[in-house]
Amino acid sequence: MKTSAPGRTCGISLLLLLLLAALHMTTARKNDIDIYSLTVDSKVSSRFAHTVVTSRVVNKADTMQKATFQVELPRRAFITNFSMIIEGVTYPGIIKKKAAAQEQYSAAVARGESAGLVKAAGRKTEQFQVSVSVAPAAKVTFELVYEELLKRHLGAYELLLKVQPQQLVKHLQMDIHIFEPQGISFLETESTFMTNELADALTVSQNKTKAHIQFKPMLSQQKSSGQQDTVLDGNFIVRYDVNRTSSGGSIQIENGYFVHYFAPEGLPTIPKNVIFVIDKSSSMSGRKMQQTREALIKILDDLSPNDQFNLISFSGDAAQWKPLLVPASAENVNQARSYAAGIQAHGGTDINHAVLMAVQLLNSAKQEELMPEGTVSLIILLTDGDPTMGETNPARIQRNVKEAIDGQYSLFCLGFGFDVSYAFLEKLALDNGGLARRIYEDSDSALQLQDFYQEVANPLLTAVTFEYPSNVVEEVSQDNFRLLFKGSEIVVAGKLRDQSPDVLSAKVRGQLHMQNITFQTESRVAEQEKEFQSPKYIFHSFMERLWAYLTIQQLLEQMVSASATEKQALETRALNLSLHYCFVTPLTSMVVTKPDGGERSEVAEKPMETNRENRHKNFYLGRPYSRLHTTGDRGFRLTGDIYADSVLTEGRSYRGQAGTSGKIANDPGRAGPRGPLNSPRPYPDYLTAGESVLPDMLAPSVPERMIHGMDLRAKDVPAVASDSITGRLGETKASGSSTDLPQPAKTASPPGTTAAVPAPIQAPPVILTLPGQSVDRLCVDIKHSQGPMNLLSDPDQGIEVTAQYETERAQFSWIEVTFKNPQLQVRASPEHVVVTRNRKNSAYKWKETLFSVTPSLKMTMDEAGLLLLSSPDRVTIGLLPWDGPGKGLRLLLRDTDRFSSRVGGTLGQFYQDVLWGPPAAADDSKRTLRVQGLDYSATRLLKLDYQEGSPGTEISCWSIEL
Repeated sequence: MKTSAPGRTCGISLLLLLLLAALHMTTARKNDIDIYSLTVDSKVSSRFAHTVVTSRVVNKADTMQKATFQVELPRRAFITNFSMIIEGVTYPGIIKKKAAAQEQYSAAVARGESAGLVKAAGRKTEQFQVSVSVAPAAKVTFELVYEELLKRHLGAYELLLKVQPQQLVKHLQMDIHIFEPQGISFLETESTFMTNELADALTVSQNKTKAHIQFKPMLSQQKSSGQQDTVLDGNFIVRYDVNRTSSGGSIQIENGYFVHYFAPEGLPTIPKNVIFVIDKSSSMSGRKMQQTREALIKILDDLSPNDQFNLISFSGDAAQWKPLLVPASAENVNQARSYAAGIQAHGGTDINHAVLMAVQLLNSAKQEELMPEGTVSLIILLTDGDPTMGETNPARIQRNVKEAIDGQYSLFCLGFGFDVSYAFLEKLALDNGGLARRIYEDSDSALQLQDFYQEVANPLLTAVTFEYPSNVVEEVSQDNFRLLFKGSEIVVAGKLRDQSPDVLSAKVRGQLHMQNITFQTESRVAEQEKEFQSPKYIFHSFMERLWAYLTIQQLLEQMVSASATEKQALETRALNLSLHYCFVTPLTSMVVTKPDGGERSEVAEKPMETNRENRHKNFYLGRPYSRLHTTGDRGFRLTGDIYADSVLTEGRSYRGQAGTSGKIANDPGRAGPRGPLNSPRPYPDYLTAGESVLPDMLAPSVPERMIHGMDLRAKDVPAVASDSITGRLGETKASGSSTDLPQPAKTASPPGTTAAVPAPIQAPPVILTLPGQSVDRLCVDIKHSQGPMNLLSDPDQGIEVTAQYETERAQFSWIEVTFKNPQLQVRASPEHVVVTRNRKNSAYKWKETLFSVTPSLKMTMDEAGLLLLSSPDRVTIGLLPWDGPGKGLRLLLRDTDRFSSRVGGTLGQFYQDVLWGPPAAADDSKRTLRVQGLDYSATRLLKLDYQEGSPGTEISCWSIEL
């Protein structure tokens, strides 16, 4: 039913009144509870991270107020301690067996409270939140401690910290200390909130084995532009790797415990036989199917010529692309790409039949000796729903598949979205030597699929076993593994016996493609013990906790595929370790006692993947409504605090909804700043887990000419058509028109006629600053383009820029920048930017602030969407999503004097010897430009300069066509 205009006006007015009221109450609440200190201290010792978050608050109001402590922590982390100090009294969190904490949990539910203190948040995080009433002038100290073993993923370890103070903090400090005895081979930091002002508060120091990252912003640096709110809201990520050799890895020893890291360098990849089993049921229709096709085509391109493969698509029935495995030749891959592009969604879901068909394909190849010796066989299943046809009993499907595979092949299961039972897929995979992964429905779903494939694309060893002298070690964690993949790492930990020798030796056995191999390594106990005693900042006795953490994680994984009898023994051991080392795991709970009106308890439990499914399927049942706080120019944002339940009427559920979208979140992960009305959203148009978004019509616009906090408009001088690359060109009038060219006289239209409306001035695809030119720029229009173009190539700079230009739409469909050192690729499309490092893809939405620093490259993106790739000795390359006339991607070049004499390419040629001919006698707005023996006709035209961002500035430039 359409709403009348008065009704809409009333609704908008009421919404504005509610927002103003909420904003007033929130501002008062924020001013009442003042966070005067917030510190994050993370110590990473030999990959094991021990993080302490401490918040100190004071109630400045005259009445009792509620203080909320909220932290997002990595999903793989275990909480180990929490405490509140209120008026000198400490209220600690007590870790108990989950069943023992059930009484407090039930009592909290009976009071109508949210009993769980921990809930799933984004893709990689969980949220811990606790609130407590604070008397006037009283102070409270909150402290949360959590630990995790950093996992090597595609050649790097990643430490993720969330920075979300939600107000300005007088003392805000983050310290990260890393100690790696093997030596740190590379280190980089990345932030989604950093600005040029905040960058001054970040310091990174590093030597061979140690690194210290400190972030300590002053109050003035925390403020958003022109506002009193904080800009600190997002991720802070540290990535690093360590030095490696071709030996048996590194054994490290501390306080009677050892850890063995194994990821040898220089091993050849084992050829693989891989079958992709793709769900094409009706629920996969639309965007999911499109992204699956896109990812599958890219994955097929990444197959090695030594690999064999096949495709199976299934719904209610299953179909093989080819009757047998085929080599990954160029011809076969092209045919498979065509087949993948034609997969259409329809019908039900028969997982059992499809997976068994894949097993039979591999069995047949083995029987007919079509499977080369020493190869690795993988089945990769992608599905978005539970089985609905054929065999639908999950337990029977798991049994059928396990019996058919019989330990010969590895099965990897990808669950697309939240309509599939992750527990079902996880057991299916773990039963058969693989693993399960959830693919989140979002704009980067295709990249998630590609990243998963890259994890398993390069097997290096099979049947890997670790051997230690039995009289020297005890209580060793898992010591045999089916596969080792490139970019990953195997970790084994254990305890040294009391009478251990001076040297701990180890053998690692495995199978290469056509031979067995044995690695030997040893470690001197006394030397290792001393090495970990010297650094003052490491968390001592960490290795014992590392061993306990690793053992618990492995026991929990083994429980998934264990029999009932085995499961009980595994659970008992994991529970005892969790209680002894005070870890909040799926088997334990932390009971937090609060002094509110008599002592009451709340319970913190580790969220499971199945809880995430239930939360998405029952999105508004007990869903947190939200506390409002402003985020300056980025509009309003809501974060969970107040709870609202659904109302059931005649069997239907009527749910409270925020915003204008009726869609339910599928955990799109990190959300960026909100843009102006009708601008492309930097994230899908549905609500993210644990937050809501107000209509964008209420969001203040972003200053378009602000880049990295610097106002590029001229001050106290006549308006000048200029940009940050070239400086002054010509004076402009207030209207923006250039005074370089004579302005046509205004003429009246003849009676009875309508004056022709002039076409809007367009922004050219590329604007170049020519070498030796202090004023002029060259505007390049591309009229003829077939296939990818090599725009720039400079081997001395180690830079290459390629692009695809669509002449019909007059815009770039993508621009790709490749660096040789560091080996990194940046691919920009109108939708997003994808950065590829070590085969790992990271997607960033336009206008989502980014600040990434490595020793040889700085990558920044501001709220206007300007992405800059720079380093001290290189040309700076900029990419921009231009929204003005002639919209599309744009390329910027700065510091072009750094190009070498070997620069080339469609645009690079203009940075060689350029010769200008004299202006034409009849028309001084035309002249000839000679480059490398070719003549180009150049015409003086008015164009829009896009380099300062929308709406652009009129400039007069020499324009040529390519």
